[in-house]
Amino acid sequence: MTTGSMSPAGSAPLVNARDIGVRRSERWIIRHVDVQVPRGALVYVIGANGAGKSTCAKAVLGLIEIDEGAVERAPDVTVGYVPQRLAISPTLPLTLRRLMTLTRRFPRREIEAALDAVGLERLGDPPISTLSGGEFQRLLLARALIERPDLLVLDEPAQGVDVSGADVFHELIGEIRRALGCGILIISHDIEHAARSGDDVVVLVPHEHDAEPDGDAAGAPGT
Repeated sequence: MTTGSMSPAGSAPLVNARDIGVRRSERWIIRHVDVQVPRGALVYVIGANGAGKSTCAKAVLGLIEIDEGAVERAPDVTVGYVPQRLAISPTLPLTLRRLMTLTRRFPRREIEAALDAVGLERLGDPPISTLSGGEFQRLLLARALIERPDLLVLDEPAQGVDVSGADVFHELIGEIRRALGCGILIISHDIEHAARSGDDVVVLVPHEHDAEPDGDAAGAPGT
């Protein structure tokens, strides 16, 4: 189910998922889901725990296969993805700036610009084990921003952050949206932020086992 109106009007979507479904064994994790993210738009996918929000994000990005529907992505679209969790052993000797170049090297000026954009330039280069939950989330966001994405996907970006920190984080996301002009897809359970700032809201509800997995069983809940 979707609510709200998409903006900006007339923009071609960076990603367009139509009637998608993902099934595991006899259970539909998500089904009948439509998600469109035009350039410059802020789109939320919200729902209770178990509704399949992370599955939806991964399906939209092509990280997992879908069992129904179709997903179209704009040619040459650059995606920045901030996962819900990234487990790193506290014994690993990894610093803030080393994490920024863990998968590939970037010019120092680009690293500093990304850290500055999320307010981490003041920290220097501490071990990541010393970062607070909010600081670590900002670091993951900086890693996504350094690619200068067309589409930024954030899976529960304020998880583990207190209410005031969550407000600051959402303000930061708004600033990034204006600065880059990118489309942003946020996976969240925060109805208040979604209603206040989202251009479009996709609401997921949990699915039960369908009596007929390959058909549209009567009474199966929708999304």
